[in-house]
Amino acid sequence: MGLRAAFGLGAHFVLYKPVSSERAKSSFRAARALMKSERRRNARVPVQIPVMMTSPNLGGSMGVTTVDVSEGGMAVTIAKGRKPTGRWHISFTLPGTENSVDLSAEFAWEGSSAQAGLRFLQTAPETTLKLREWLKQNSPDTEQDDPPIRCQLSDLSLGGCYLEISSPFPVSTRVTLSMRAAGVEVRAQGVVRVMHPDKGMGVEFVQATSEHRSAVEKFLGVLTQNRALLPELLCQPDGLESEPARTNPSPEDSDDPLLQLFYGDTLGIDEFHEALRKQRAIPAAMANGAAAGAQA
Repeated sequence: MGLRAAFGLGAHFVLYKPVSSERAKSSFRAARALMKSERRRNARVPVQIPVMMTSPNLGGSMGVTTVDVSEGGMAVTIAKGRKPTGRWHISFTLPGTENSVDLSAEFAWEGSSAQAGLRFLQTAPETTLKLREWLKQNSPDTEQDDPPIRCQLSDLSLGGCYLEISSPFPVSTRVTLSMRAAGVEVRAQGVVRVMHPDKGMGVEFVQATSEHRSAVEKFLGVLTQNRALLPELLCQPDGLESEPARTNPSPEDSDDPLLQLFYGDTLGIDEFHEALRKQRAIPAAMANGAAAGAQA
């Protein structure tokens, strides 16, 4: 069976013959990190804390109490007779901490009693880190994470990046990236949209805030001014995306040439990398102001 056929059947990781100890170790390490992140994300810590919920559409608000909290959501008790749905802005303070956690969430399920489940939406990297650290300290079964994986940044735009890595994560893997160069650091959350075995992966950023885009634009400027600069990039898997896979970039990124390559026609590995090389030849000013052709 060919490599492409194996991944077409749903395989996420492949061992090559003859088996190399370093390559096998890299593949198993990536798989283990992904399994740990999935287990951690689904782990729930029982805790009762007040949560204030505000509806951005209706303008109303209500208070609920948590039953348990996880990295991806929480179970809450709600007043009898109320069956809220849709998206809400929620605010709460974790025990032992001082600053409140503010994020968006949606009702994911309704229990048989006065309980319901909330799923967190578009959590900022800083909030994810805060939740993760609190859960790690308060869950007796939490495993220690493997250290982040070092990657080489080859292409970057406002909407995403391409990373060279020997054992890339499968498509739909959520990742947290830390990029640093010349004293400028950017943390970003993304989802793997393209994966090339033994080569690398294309990651789409999921933050849609002006602050995040400004930070990436500043980082792009540093790389564009000094193309010999080799940035430091660390990648941490955060589990698999639970929502259906998207088929197009978001409206604000529809003109991003790098994302167009991620979502365009399915290309072979050589064809894809040839398209990347052609994009690098495009002047930064023409690449949607994103310097999509900037190579680190």
